[in-house]
Amino acid sequence: MNLLHAALLGLIQGTTEVLPISSSAHLILLPRLLGWPPSGLTFDVALHFGTLLALFAYFRRDLLPLVREASSGLFQDRQPGTLRLPWLLLAGTLPAVMVALLFEQQIEQVFRDNPLLIGLLLILFGLALGLADRYGRQHHGVHNVTLRMALIIGSFQALALLPGVSRSGITITAALLVGLARFEAARFSFLLSLPIVFGAALKEGLELFKSGLEPGMLAPMLVGIVVAAVSGYISVAFLLRFVQSRTVWPFVWYRLAAGGLLLAGLGAGWLR
Repeated sequence: MNLLHAALLGLIQGTTEVLPISSSAHLILLPRLLGWPPSGLTFDVALHFGTLLALFAYFRRDLLPLVREASSGLFQDRQPGTLRLPWLLLAGTLPAVMVALLFEQQIEQVFRDNPLLIGLLLILFGLALGLADRYGRQHHGVHNVTLRMALIIGSFQALALLPGVSRSGITITAALLVGLARFEAARFSFLLSLPIVFGAALKEGLELFKSGLEPGMLAPMLVGIVVAAVSGYISVAFLLRFVQSRTVWPFVWYRLAAGGLLLAGLGAGWLR
């Protein structure tokens, strides 16, 4: 892998992992369209680690209070029976972890190299995001999230294992459906992504430790980490600012256009 490929893949990962447009779809299809070779395990580690750095950097002021809150007790004083935020994030992470442990390999084998499915999921879950934005009540904040709401959002997050769904897109959709405001839905989505992205980076890092670093991959790996981290940080800041005063429909239209073009390409025969 040359450094230009590494930088472009880092840019794609950092941008599309955060925005609700599906990083897996872009990382699968764009290299395929451009004729690039598979990135391999080493680079997957770099991309996830770069995204993790971006999230930790942006939410650094939230992390210490979350740790303090987790250690101060399990239940909120204001609303008995409602879990504190760090425990809610943990509860919301469990459904996706369980599905990944049980079915990740099967999903990879059946769905990863299926452009037709990716195109359909881009469109289907793009429409779901738009409808949730249109009809969600949008009056709750993160501090109003209950265990039931966290589990619903977390269960939706498990769908992100399918390429074309988008982890941020599906969790924002679910958060809007249970009544969170746009900004709060995006913020909860990003906080919920921290354990998932950390787990993915750790899992792939351990596999890389066992197999060893591929020759010539150190420089591309570092470039990918830096570009994914910088672009991811910018994308988080952009999306949180954007949804404070605008709807998510520009991302819906993007998904519909991308999915439509993909299906048209398959129908025309220039993509297989």
